[in-house]
Amino acid sequence: MPHPCLSCGACCAHFRVSFHWSEADPALGGTVPIELTEPLRRHERVMRGTSQPQPRCIALDAEIGLRSRCSIHPVRPSVCAAVPASWEFGQNSPQCDVARLAHGLPVLTPADWMWRDGAANDDGTPDDNGNTPPAMPPIAA
Repeated sequence: MPHPCLSCGACCAHFRVSFHWSEADPALGGTVPIELTEPLRRHERVMRGTSQPQPRCIALDAEIGLRSRCSIHPVRPSVCAAVPASWEFGQNSPQCDVARLAHGLPVLTPADWMWRDGAANDDGTPDDNGNTPPAMPPIAA
């Protein structure tokens, strides 16, 4: 089972993504592509498409609820990296829950993360770390 965010994208199509302008200034170590941003306030920039009544980040490549990817994931703004998926780290995420509900998706539960546990990974596919689960012994008749 893949990471739940790979079939979601709701947060990227629900919130305004604003951040300090220096994150888009290469001279200051910024990595966010400035051409994908626009000025917001004196010290802030915003990802294009997110500062409108129905936000959708320009970097989002998705069919919400079916498939999702951030086209700039390795260099995304810090605010994006700071929003966890609900229960990914043992607690719910209000931002994740609000965005999913706004797009008609159910909120995530701890059960959505069972696939990461070695015991729960019984379909033979590798987990996030590339580990393939050991073969299960046959069930005795």
